[in-house]
Amino acid sequence: MNETIENLKTRRSIRKFKDEQITDEELQTILEAGTYAPTARGLQSPKIVVIQNPETIKELSAWNRSFFPVDVPDDMDPFYGAKTLLIVLADGEIPTWKEDGSSVLAVLVNAAHAVGVGSCWIHRAYDEFQSEKGKELLKEWGIPETYEGIGHVVLGYPDMEAPEPLPRKEDYICFVD
Repeated sequence: MNETIENLKTRRSIRKFKDEQITDEELQTILEAGTYAPTARGLQSPKIVVIQNPETIKELSAWNRSFFPVDVPDDMDPFYGAKTLLIVLADGEIPTWKEDGSSVLAVLVNAAHAVGVGSCWIHRAYDEFQSEKGKELLKEWGIPETYEGIGHVVLGYPDMEAPEPLPRKEDYICFVD
């Protein structure tokens, strides 16, 4: 089977990571792949913010947890102990910002798998960057306030077995004449 297709079929979300940082080479490969994600009209509306500082990740994890729709324990880590956090934002003035940013997220997680790095796509970035703190972070990072949060990708070496895929539902594909 084609290696790309095999990677797409075998990638799984990893929710437990080793206490070890991924290599710069792996990170650069993943990031470069993300910059080649399809975007409408090639406008490249997304930005990828890279965070590897443990204290910053811990702070952002607590912030992300505060947007859960239900109460969760204070020690729950929505970033699963990952040593690298990517935040994907996209320019809200581009009509396809959500789709463009989602495309980048999908490429990032698949690129990570292709180089042997575990990943998980984490939600709540939209809510985060709608908040006052989110707007302040955009300003601090030199990113225009028109940028919206799309999602996060956590990266690291898996400290768990990848889960088995669920069976594909029978009506996943519908052919129309």
